[in-house]
Amino acid sequence: MAATDRRIGWLFLIFLALLAVAVVRTGYLAAVKGGTLRRKAAYQQVTVVTVPAPRGAILDRRGVDLAVSEPADDVSATPYLVPDPVATARRLAPVLRRPFGQLLAALTRRNSGFAYLARSVPAATGDAVTRLRLPGISLLPVTSRDYPRRALASQVLGTVGIDGTGLSGLEYSSNKLLQGKPGERRVTSAATGQPIAIRDTQPATPGKSLQLTLDTAIQYRAEEILSQVGSTYHPKGATAIVMDPRTGAILAMANWPRVDANHMASAPPYDRENRAIAFNYEPGSTFKAFTIGGALQDGLVTPDTSFDLAPQIQVADRTIHDAEARGYETMTTARILAQSSNIGAITIGLRLGRERFNAWVRQFGFGSPTGVDLPGEERGQVLPLNKYSGSSMGNLPIGQGESVTPLQMATAYAAIANGGILRAPHIVGAVNGRALPLPAGRRVISARVAAELRQMLEGVLAPGGTASEVSIPGYQLAGKTGTANKVDPTTGTYSTSAYVASFVGFAPARHPQLLVSVMADEPQGAIYGGTVAAPAFGQIMSFALPYLGIAPR
Repeated sequence: MAATDRRIGWLFLIFLALLAVAVVRTGYLAAVKGGTLRRKAAYQQVTVVTVPAPRGAILDRRGVDLAVSEPADDVSATPYLVPDPVATARRLAPVLRRPFGQLLAALTRRNSGFAYLARSVPAATGDAVTRLRLPGISLLPVTSRDYPRRALASQVLGTVGIDGTGLSGLEYSSNKLLQGKPGERRVTSAATGQPIAIRDTQPATPGKSLQLTLDTAIQYRAEEILSQVGSTYHPKGATAIVMDPRTGAILAMANWPRVDANHMASAPPYDRENRAIAFNYEPGSTFKAFTIGGALQDGLVTPDTSFDLAPQIQVADRTIHDAEARGYETMTTARILAQSSNIGAITIGLRLGRERFNAWVRQFGFGSPTGVDLPGEERGQVLPLNKYSGSSMGNLPIGQGESVTPLQMATAYAAIANGGILRAPHIVGAVNGRALPLPAGRRVISARVAAELRQMLEGVLAPGGTASEVSIPGYQLAGKTGTANKVDPTTGTYSTSAYVASFVGFAPARHPQLLVSVMADEPQGAIYGGTVAAPAFGQIMSFALPYLGIAPR
């Protein structure tokens, strides 16, 4: 009996000792490690989630949506919390429209605590996933960018990355305005990973909206007409710009081929490019207006000054002819511009001299960015004065040997239309409903010389001019054709098969309210600006003038 009592006593002592160890351990964990353990528990149960701010909308001048943000969800998994990966993948595949094998591979990454199953799915899809109540599957609220007009102005609007950051176009250059400020959300989850409580600790601040100067109707019509140019002449690409020359407001900036903004990444790089600001080309005869404009302003010629022109002209080692063979002829300055005489323009350029010619090229803004509020603008290439050769004045005055962008050319012609004031073009009209001030302008030629040039440019569309077949009943048009060889990148010489055809003009000619520029890169079957680009100019003008309520004069 005594031995039994001793054994019971020892067992009791051992029990007391173990209990004492447990009490000491519990006290240690509570007093010393309590804070750390509580933080770990909170970390495991409570997740702080960044709530993306709704990206600001991009609207046209009349409030039509061009880019909007829609509620969406990222669907993710915590693989070690998924009890049956095969069944989970099978149930998710039809909802997420993802291959079963792809989902199963993500769900069986046991060495990973996190895996994306789908990014930026529509909110309705996210709701469907929630209703499945699958352990280990979570949703993170995000927003997705949608372009409801699809291809309309897609190269201008640009793209947004999967993280909601602008990558190109206005989405990139205005990202800070559009992006807003993200909020913060605390999500308490059960052991299965399913959320049981959600609380917003800091609300997201939506991004600011941009209202553009673009007009959806004019933009659509310009793109439609460029598509016709594409189907008729099969160029590599084409660009059109519609502008109010009085303010520099861009009403349309169209590029062909068209690209769906919702699937921009699948298009070739050339098609994604906004060539209105990023394409450098030699302008050809559209440049002659500035050669003549400089000579008019310097008092070296008048519109009626006569020149006795030979069938060709020799400048150093270069012999230059007009586009069409002719004999000796007397032409006025006005006729030289209307009929686009190379020999006449070079003769006037030689009268200017290289220093003054170079000064006028830069005065009209060539060789410098226009300052448009779009990213990726090229500056063109203007030959430095110290690089002029003996033959430079045989090609520069007629638009060869220097390059421009379509927007530079449109902006310079806008100065002629606007009474001699050169003003930076712009495409953002208001931010969050607040109108932005107009860019400041500077005078480049006098109002008198601008008026003389406008009247002379009417002759281009008059009988005998290089675009005489283009007319709009009730409206007097003015403008200039351009046809230029491209440089062959292999030989470094002018190509005999690759050309740029262009036209830039305005209406009404005496008091312009609208300017349209059209450029086609490497048209096939016809190469001349008067044939390829001028009719497209006329079609865009025919729509835009009455649409904007611009009355005939």
